[in-house]
Amino acid sequence: MSAVPPGKPGRAARRPAAGLMAAAAALLAGCATGPTANPKDPLEPFNREVSKINEDFDKGILRPVAEVYADYMPTPVQRAVENFFSNVSDVYSAVNNLLQGKPTRAAEDSMRVAMNSVLGLGGLIDIATPAGLPKYKEDFGQTLGVWGVPPGPYLVLPLFGPSSVRDTGGMLVDRQFDPSAYLNAVSLRNSLVGVRIVAGRAQLLGASNLLEQAALDKYSFLRDSYLQRRQYLVYDGNPPDAEADSDEAAPAAPDASEGGKPEAPAVPQTPAQPAPAAQPADASAPAAAPPADASTPAATPPKGDIQPEGQSLPVPPVEPMQRIVPGVIRIR
Repeated sequence: MSAVPPGKPGRAARRPAAGLMAAAAALLAGCATGPTANPKDPLEPFNREVSKINEDFDKGILRPVAEVYADYMPTPVQRAVENFFSNVSDVYSAVNNLLQGKPTRAAEDSMRVAMNSVLGLGGLIDIATPAGLPKYKEDFGQTLGVWGVPPGPYLVLPLFGPSSVRDTGGMLVDRQFDPSAYLNAVSLRNSLVGVRIVAGRAQLLGASNLLEQAALDKYSFLRDSYLQRRQYLVYDGNPPDAEADSDEAAPAAPDASEGGKPEAPAVPQTPAQPAPAAQPADASAPAAAPPADASTPAATPPKGDIQPEGQSLPVPPVEPMQRIVPGVIRIR
């Protein structure tokens, strides 16, 4: 048996690499798009497969655990857990508001963190909201959107769900601003991540039940809802109107008042024919009636229901009820 040189891998070492390359090629082939594919979702075949895996994991593990948490955990404890992680999210929300050029919102988020952390027992009690400080949900994905970075293709992440290329990078950056990521105790850090996922899933139990009953295609519904919501958050509730943009891009329709109406094709004119010569008047023809004298009063219709031949009665004024309902005759 010949020895393998230390600098070169053997056949057994090259087989896993070849298998990974084949799997990557099959994945790229499955991501090929067709003419009817959504332009915002070029990776739809891959995303649908990951979405199925996430649904199976949710039905088998995550949702049952969330239901037990929602049913047996006391409501004050659930509220305290939500407030704690909400206070943690205010930390990187303040940073992102500052990066987006919103110093007022950044100051309000900082005041929320200070007030809830000191007066609210480490964030377990929300003191800032009743005090009048609004809560903002900003992340680095929105910051990139404010800076003009496009969202990129829609992407479904394993265990994390709907996202995009831009929001995936933003999620990694937000993790660096999360205080729980710097805990030295690995078991405590992982426990906090697990509790956060279960508590967040418990809040969406009602929405998931409604989604299963209403949506015909759950994948398309989640994709469109996620993309619309992210655009709504990037523009702080005032997203640009897509229809208005398409109307501006389309050529303006001609205005009839400005003479912009398309002209009809000119009809060729026929040469005018000479008028026939006047014929002499016939003596047997009856003479024309003499013009009426202006001093003679006009004939008035006789009273009663008898109408003289060749003469019409004056039209009475239309009653208001007849204007509304034609055919109704007012009884006097």
